[in-house]
Amino acid sequence: MILGLVAWLLYHKLSDHRSLANFVTLMKQTDRTDMFVMLSVLFLLMLVNYLIESIKWRFLCQPFEAISLWRSLESVFCGLTWAIFTPNRVGEYGGRVLFLPPRKRVFGVVAMGIGALAQVVITNIVGSLSLCWFLGRFLQVHGWLNGLMWLAGLLYSGAFLLLYFRVSLLNRLLNKLTFLKKFLRFFNLLSQYQPHQLTRIFAYSLLRVGVYTSQYALLMQMMIPALPFFPMLAMIFLLYFAQTLLPTLDLFDFGVRSLTASYFFGFITTQEVAVMASASCIWFINLIFPALVGSVFVLKINFFETAPTISR
Repeated sequence: MILGLVAWLLYHKLSDHRSLANFVTLMKQTDRTDMFVMLSVLFLLMLVNYLIESIKWRFLCQPFEAISLWRSLESVFCGLTWAIFTPNRVGEYGGRVLFLPPRKRVFGVVAMGIGALAQVVITNIVGSLSLCWFLGRFLQVHGWLNGLMWLAGLLYSGAFLLLYFRVSLLNRLLNKLTFLKKFLRFFNLLSQYQPHQLTRIFAYSLLRVGVYTSQYALLMQMMIPALPFFPMLAMIFLLYFAQTLLPTLDLFDFGVRSLTASYFFGFITTQEVAVMASASCIWFINLIFPALVGSVFVLKINFFETAPTISR
């Protein structure tokens, strides 16, 4: 039903002849060489993005298993392949940890959870603060209500930062749940990451956000040169924020992503089709193409035997 609704909304947007005419005019004004260079840059940034994620994953694994950078890269791409077929990318956990020895895979899930938490924290911080700006700017939330809204946004952001940098408190909470007793030795990994290690993981995650935000910004600025820069960044952050709240499959995510982008960017531009095309392009480059690459590494998964590792 959800897919049907998304399909109908996409049809409604794309059947708007005025929007299509604007998009066609925009494309005629875009130099093909510039477009080729732009796509090359976007693919290069995609590789940089997943290289950073591979470095982060290797670092996350250090407390319990040493792996090479290449093996980390293989597992990241394999995880992307599994992710596109599962809601909210939960399959990425399975695809990635299967490159670890069987006895270390649950540790891998916990470690991956910490890495994912860092990304979620950043997304929620930039998203919530952008939402405060959006509500004040476009929905006319002013006066004391505006101040209260910003205070709530700052408290919300602070709570996420506290949750991340005091993740060991989560381990204490889990230790009190008796039905999780047999998993406690795995959850104890949460206490092994020291503040300087969590800071480094957070920095890797921040770099990743910077890279894929650059992809959106570069493509949007090329497709819609008149787009104001800082409002555009806020809308990109709102798009990330909305994506964390919407349960979707990566395989069909282009529809939800395009419609969400169209809604938010509709407040600062009339080029809705160009916005949807940009969002779909980034979706293909960052999710679908890497998933196709990862399908090669799926064949290397060792389900039962010990995976090769790097000696300490």
